[in-house]
Amino acid sequence: MADSERRIAGRAMRRKLMGDAYADKLDSSVYSNPIMEKFAEVTQETIFGTLWTRPGLDLKTRALIVVISDVAQGRDPELKLHLRFARNQGWTEDELSEALLHLAGYVGAPLVREALLTACEVFKEMNAEK
Repeated sequence: MADSERRIAGRAMRRKLMGDAYADKLDSSVYSNPIMEKFAEVTQETIFGTLWTRPGLDLKTRALIVVISDVAQGRDPELKLHLRFARNQGWTEDELSEALLHLAGYVGAPLVREALLTACEVFKEMNAEK
């Protein structure tokens, strides 16, 4: 079956957000599994092809929203990916660190501590990729 226009747009958006090299890395590891291929198909069409392409907010703002959502829910594996999105959309390490610190008063220090540890790991990884 041919890909829908939304999935094609979603695949392009996903690559734009995470960068070609990281998208290739995920596609050849996580998403080479047949079960995860199905997940990729759904998310490329619905999340990236529908939500991320909507008008009304720029990509930089959308990237910060998903970072904050991950921190509030304690979703560190997703936070790794979304911090990458945020950096690729122009947020600096300092700005993201401040945003995470600000959340301590609203979602709690333990969640923020874990998020900051995750951010340190992602920033180190991204800096090494340059």
